[in-house]
Amino acid sequence: MRPSSFKKSTLATNIAILLSGAVSVGAVAAEAAAEQSANIERIEVHGIRASLKASVNAKRFSDAVVDAVTAEDIGKFPDSDVGESLGRIPGVSVSRQFGQGQQVSIRGASAQLTSTQLNGHSVASTGWYDQQDIDRSFNYTLLPPEMVGGIDVYKSSQADLTEGGIGGTVIVNTRKPLDMEANTVFLSAKGDYGTVSEEIDPQVSGLYSWANEDESFGVLVAGSLAQTDYQRNGIESLLGWGEIVPTTFQQDRERTALNIALQYRPNDKLELGLNYMNLALDANNANTSIFLFPTQQGTNTCTSVNAAGVCTKINHTDEGGFAWAQTWARKASMTSDTLDLNFAYDADNYKLEGRIGRTEAEGGTDLTSNYGNSIGKPADFAGTYDATGEKILIDIANSSFGAGDFNGQLSTAGWALKKQPNTDEETFAQFDLTVPVSLGVITAFKTGISYADHEVTQKTDKAILDESKVLTKDADAYYSGTVSSGAGFTLPAPDYDAMIADAYAAISGFEVDKSGYGTLQEENLALYAMANFESEGVRGNFGLRYISTDVESDYFGLNAQGQFADSLSTDKASYHDVLPSLNIAFDLADDLILRASASQVISRPNYTDLFATRKLPGYNDGTPGNEKLVSGNVALEPFKASQADISLEWYFGEEGLFAATYFIKDISSFITTRQRLNQQIGIEDPNLITQGSSPCGEGIYDCWTVSEKYNATGGTIDGIELQLQDAFDNGFGYSVNYTFADASSPAENYPDQIGVFSDSSKHTVNLVGYYEMDDFSARLAYNWRSEYMIRELPGFYGNREHQDYGSLDFSASYAVTEFMDLTFEAVNITEEDSIQLGISSVDNENVINEFKANYPAWSFDGEARYKVGVALRF
Repeated sequence: MRPSSFKKSTLATNIAILLSGAVSVGAVAAEAAAEQSANIERIEVHGIRASLKASVNAKRFSDAVVDAVTAEDIGKFPDSDVGESLGRIPGVSVSRQFGQGQQVSIRGASAQLTSTQLNGHSVASTGWYDQQDIDRSFNYTLLPPEMVGGIDVYKSSQADLTEGGIGGTVIVNTRKPLDMEANTVFLSAKGDYGTVSEEIDPQVSGLYSWANEDESFGVLVAGSLAQTDYQRNGIESLLGWGEIVPTTFQQDRERTALNIALQYRPNDKLELGLNYMNLALDANNANTSIFLFPTQQGTNTCTSVNAAGVCTKINHTDEGGFAWAQTWARKASMTSDTLDLNFAYDADNYKLEGRIGRTEAEGGTDLTSNYGNSIGKPADFAGTYDATGEKILIDIANSSFGAGDFNGQLSTAGWALKKQPNTDEETFAQFDLTVPVSLGVITAFKTGISYADHEVTQKTDKAILDESKVLTKDADAYYSGTVSSGAGFTLPAPDYDAMIADAYAAISGFEVDKSGYGTLQEENLALYAMANFESEGVRGNFGLRYISTDVESDYFGLNAQGQFADSLSTDKASYHDVLPSLNIAFDLADDLILRASASQVISRPNYTDLFATRKLPGYNDGTPGNEKLVSGNVALEPFKASQADISLEWYFGEEGLFAATYFIKDISSFITTRQRLNQQIGIEDPNLITQGSSPCGEGIYDCWTVSEKYNATGGTIDGIELQLQDAFDNGFGYSVNYTFADASSPAENYPDQIGVFSDSSKHTVNLVGYYEMDDFSARLAYNWRSEYMIRELPGFYGNREHQDYGSLDFSASYAVTEFMDLTFEAVNITEEDSIQLGISSVDNENVINEFKANYPAWSFDGEARYKVGVALRF
């Protein structure tokens, strides 16, 4: 690996010119500037208006570019979903693949380039879904808002911030006992109704904070439980096999969270804290689908063809129709435990702070099973299949099926039985020293060191089947009643417990799937030095952060004959870098701030990309045509960018703010996927042999899509943020923001050949209006983002464009007494659908047909959720 070095680019030159000009402006206006603290001023808040005021206050007095979300009281976070609240911030976009705000993108950078920290350190996390990669992003649905005191979103970097966020850094701060009144009690209960699941789901939470008489020692205990019967109905297209698939995803979610915080402050100089957080999610799920074959089975006529040559409108007769119905039943879960000890000693001439701790998670699928058979009779499937629009429309003779419509008995599919347990753990330590000085405009020096030892393991265990215990039963043993599905279909409702029980009964043990095994050990060391400066009308910081990373990965190698080795191999790599940063704010007047920043930032590669494992997803899985060889690369370098922004902020009232920001990120290195279709690797797939056909030609059963990750170059993200908010004496107020982000990257860096970074919407809009007076408050909010690319190649779901999405939300609260509130919330009132199109060019040989020529690849029905609750505070 070559060492990193400073490089003066065109962007760096422009930054220097911009900042030198800004210094001149600040000098002229310095005499009119008001004296302000370089630290964020803490104020007591009560209500929506005060919460927005606190957020404005955090932005105004920070040296860096910071936006904040503040919970004005326990249980009064602005939204019932932490991710949704982050989506109200200028420049922040939210992804909602499973109904809630799971991950956030900042200023046009992918969600995987957002660093999330809990009280200043990372949180171990694994996925619960076997179709999702292990990455560094954080799933915000795990975090109940009742436990959050506030969130700071850093859009600029500074030397004392842990590296890892090219998009930005999100710091979630939980509550501390000595910051609250002794013997504070909070209890809440909600009923949550979904318009698709048509179920009422319970949520309960509670908090108790105690302190001794002299308030030198405190204990806080908070807990939360939420049970949700989630259902997602949609249509998936699998044109490689000639299939259109109405589908239903059902999940029995149980989210629990426990936070225990101890705080000891014996005097004004010393403070000790111990914080424990447990997050758990039981995520058992069943995915039921009916596979329709309008072009592959029976007599049909194609009346419309798109530019890629794909038939988009089909008339099918009642001859030869065929369908296959199946359910994937998965036992899935995830837990995350974090324990950290923190301290601060504030002496007369220095301040020493630090934390040591450990965070660990385990999760994934404990068992995956599959049950299926053909369903219905040929005449059921006569009619029209129309894919000429953004959603596939299906108008056939029969779209309602029950257990009695299966053509034969069912049993668990032996090829599908597996488990995929993952682990993620990190031991960390960080120490910071701040020394106040009086060296001209320099007011303090800050230095520190941090170390993290991170270990990740991914594993796939194949079931050893005992054929004598495989049970074959009538369909009504595994299905009871019906469930709604995509495209207006009604499908047999799976009996999840029966499927999982019979799947376990057929298993005599498990053996390691060598293609799915990999470990990753990453040691990260960082050193930094930073100076804070302040003069009349000017303040800020500048510094350097040195980072060094050693990585190694264990895996089973694949030889030229397509066989996996019996022993593990190990690949190693390392890299280091120096990251400069500068933040400066000029107080042009009492209410006017000109702010600028410049820095170099990195985001480390996702764990999935670093695993040196040679994976074979699709091998002998019962579905011919999706065979893949996926190789990781431990030597991948981090994403890296040089970035800068300049903003003008006008604080025209206590709650009044207008801000305009220009930002730019010059991406010098990022990680992407390249793939080649129909390759021979020396391994024949039994799926292709059984079918007797192959995309590579007759008799060729060694036919694979070969995919690998690599470091690409080039790309720029630049844009503007506009923000306006105010409140009036009559109780009304508003908050409006708009972000434009042009995130362009050379098209050749992606298999889909679309020249835009993943997860990046060009336009994001937030409109919030509220009324608050005395005991009543109400808020109406609309969040909208334009289309963006979702890239999951080489995974099953591929690369496609998610169409623009807007969510209209409403919340209200009424204080019945001093101690009791009634609450009402409505999310996605308009039931906005999730629509995803394949937009790759028609001549692109690296992607399959449903991802070309605006074919409607996926669509999922929008769901509104309504919550009614009661909250008690003492």
